[in-house]
Amino acid sequence: MAEALNPFRFGDLALDDAFTDREAELRELTADVLNGQNVVIFAPRRYGKSSLVWRATQQLTAKRVLVAQVDLMTAATKEQLAAKLAQSIYDEIATPLFRARERAAQVFRSLRIAPVMTVDPMDGSLGFSFRAGHASQDVDATLEKLFQLPAELAAERRRRVCIVFDEFQEILELDPNLPALMRAVFQTQAEVAHVYLGSKRSMMAGLFNDANEPFWRSAKQMELGVIRPEDFAPFIRARFEATGKRIADPAVDGVLAITRGHPYATQELCYALWEETTARRKADARELDAALERVLRAENAHFTLIWDQASRVQRATLQALAAEPAASATAEDFRRRHGLPGGSSVQRALDTLVDEELVLREAPGDYRIAEPFLAEWILRLAR
Repeated sequence: MAEALNPFRFGDLALDDAFTDREAELRELTADVLNGQNVVIFAPRRYGKSSLVWRATQQLTAKRVLVAQVDLMTAATKEQLAAKLAQSIYDEIATPLFRARERAAQVFRSLRIAPVMTVDPMDGSLGFSFRAGHASQDVDATLEKLFQLPAELAAERRRRVCIVFDEFQEILELDPNLPALMRAVFQTQAEVAHVYLGSKRSMMAGLFNDANEPFWRSAKQMELGVIRPEDFAPFIRARFEATGKRIADPAVDGVLAITRGHPYATQELCYALWEETTARRKADARELDAALERVLRAENAHFTLIWDQASRVQRATLQALAAEPAASATAEDFRRRHGLPGGSSVQRALDTLVDEELVLREAPGDYRIAEPFLAEWILRLAR
């Protein structure tokens, strides 16, 4: 009999059985795409945006929707963005529509700049690139045509298309004028749903919530929060039981008390807890303590870097929030209890920490450290 593998996943996409809840968000996102609705997904880092979109893509593909994905983080120039777009359009839209590779490749003949197409000798796959050195207006015209192609192909074959832009805030680094060009094209594409993801929340919020930005009010906004304990608890128990291990209810409650339903943190702690649990014992307080120690050791280098880069006031503010989360951090009594400087200094520190997504603003004036294990790590610094 094969040895059971750890059923919890963190770091990579949570696929298949590792995907946890989000059923309401999944139904909503799938329906939006089928209706041609543009969507921007807001969430702190490690809340499962990409996993949600991946699961939605599986369901949409089953409904004959053509889904193309472009990761802007991997494009350092506009020519590289054009290559990424062409590759995704060819692989995920043109090839499924036309079957024959030669016919699919012909859709790029109308581009201002002709792509360099190369055939992989190992598998015969077609690759795209655009040489540097072209005039800026020619690159922009090529990108504009690439932005138009999905809708043209969708209309020709009467198919619904979805384009997913990951790390969308990077569009500003490529060219601050690109959002205006994209918006001018996308607002005419009723056949195409555009889904926008980004890991820098403040930049994404600026792109879609600032009235002076081209994408203002151009997409439905979906906010991902933590997963409720009553939804996460059955998943944890089921994953243990499916692999022949057991977990006590207090241990499940303990996990969720530490992580507060944070998707990544819960999977990470449960991964460690599963490893600490033998087949002869039921996971309980002893195993949970050992699992938390294991996670903190694994995260130590990451948290040390955060701490080293923080200013003195930011460190003091983080220590105060670790000891007293969800607090009005600029209030005089809070600052007095934790020896913090004046309110303006603390507010500047908080603004920076929020921009870096180390701290979440939960309500006007109330703040909490975003990563559950960072708070625990900070508390242990003072011991």
